[in-house]
Amino acid sequence: MINGTNPGLRIELDDVRARGSRALADGLADALRHAVRAGRLPAGTRLPASRSLAADLAVSRGVVVRAYEQLVAEGYLQAHTGRGTVVSDVHTGGSAAPPPIRPFEPGNPGVPALGAFPRTEWLRALETAMGSLPDAELGYGDPRGHPRLRRALAAYLGRTRAVVAPLDRIVVTGGFAQAARVIAEALVRHDVPAVGVEDPGSVGVLETFRIGGLDTHPIPVDENGLDVDALAATELRAVSVTPAHQFPTGAVLAPARRTALLEWAVAREAVVIEDDYDAEYRYDRSPVGALQGLAPDRVVYGGSISKTLAPGLRLGWVVAPAWLATTLTEVKHWADIAEPVLDQVALAVFIETGALDRHIRRMAVRYAERRRALLAAVARHLPGWSVTGVAAGLHAVLVPQRPVPPDALDAMAHAPGGLGAIPLAAYAQSARPRPGLVVGYGSLTTDRIERGIAAMAATPLRVRG
Repeated sequence: MINGTNPGLRIELDDVRARGSRALADGLADALRHAVRAGRLPAGTRLPASRSLAADLAVSRGVVVRAYEQLVAEGYLQAHTGRGTVVSDVHTGGSAAPPPIRPFEPGNPGVPALGAFPRTEWLRALETAMGSLPDAELGYGDPRGHPRLRRALAAYLGRTRAVVAPLDRIVVTGGFAQAARVIAEALVRHDVPAVGVEDPGSVGVLETFRIGGLDTHPIPVDENGLDVDALAATELRAVSVTPAHQFPTGAVLAPARRTALLEWAVAREAVVIEDDYDAEYRYDRSPVGALQGLAPDRVVYGGSISKTLAPGLRLGWVVAPAWLATTLTEVKHWADIAEPVLDQVALAVFIETGALDRHIRRMAVRYAERRRALLAAVARHLPGWSVTGVAAGLHAVLVPQRPVPPDALDAMAHAPGGLGAIPLAAYAQSARPRPGLVVGYGSLTTDRIERGIAAMAATPLRVRG
């Protein structure tokens, strides 16, 4: 038991000391957090200077600084010039309630047309899977996934996305949400403490990386995708990207930047996490191939059927470099042993019989029509706006051609009868995010898109700026 200079700083650190400075900082932050919640550190309490507390706890000053910074960011502490670090006014009555569970993404810009789910074909695949499964394969199963599904995925990803996918490097996951979590934990085990994330980018992926133990650092995105020069200026050894169709801006990583990103990964001995979330849907040309096929030992490739079929099926995959595959499998095993075997084999059948290809072709026609309806409605009702990003995916970004204040964008996003748009700022980490509205059209009819854009355009002019 280690005592700080304040009774509220009575902290147990021995059990994490052997795990390094990161675990010590997390342990200290957790102890302080609980002390504030429990009222043992009341609002206004001035904490010791980082150097003093570090000496008292026999840890490095960096451990204390990191813990203080974390709690300042969370709102438990406040840092004041001349006054030091003090405890914020935090509600401490009763037991601390768990944080609310938020959707993986704010709003619904990436939801597919769930009413078009191929129920008959999926039921047929389930029946085939059940009839073909030996009794022994109804056990706990391989944490990497059922061999039949991994074989089907290896062939499918190689054919459609140019992914190099040996069976022993594929891990089937509960969608990309779980994939991001197990990737984060595996990288931490390989002494990779932080990851660059696109700014703007996926809020859900960013938070999942953090929960998995990675620090996240924003890397700016422009019309050519991730700014690789900005990445190279950091000390990072990992970065997460959506190169085929950047979320949410809709940009495609430019060829020169694809090359530069992989060169950075090789030179830095770094890892690129490729989130290939909706690359199957490109309406003006064939989608660009995956980065992974160009550098299989430096890219962790992840995907799912959340956009092609339905997110509720909770099936995804990771194709890992050889040096990471074993660790990834171990993390997956301890997470939940393995994915449901019947669903895995059903998906394998769905892929093997060509049902997935047929469904994607049908839906691509429908989504392309809905995107055209969106562009036409914007041209008709919002002539001072443009739609950015390539013709792909299930969402688009509406951008004003003249300045529009944030409250006006928010009013349009929440317009009665609108499309449930999300301000682009909701996905940004920068202090001055670009103006825009992210609109999902995948689950909307063309008539609904027309009415929704008209309703957004009807927002009073004095509000729209």
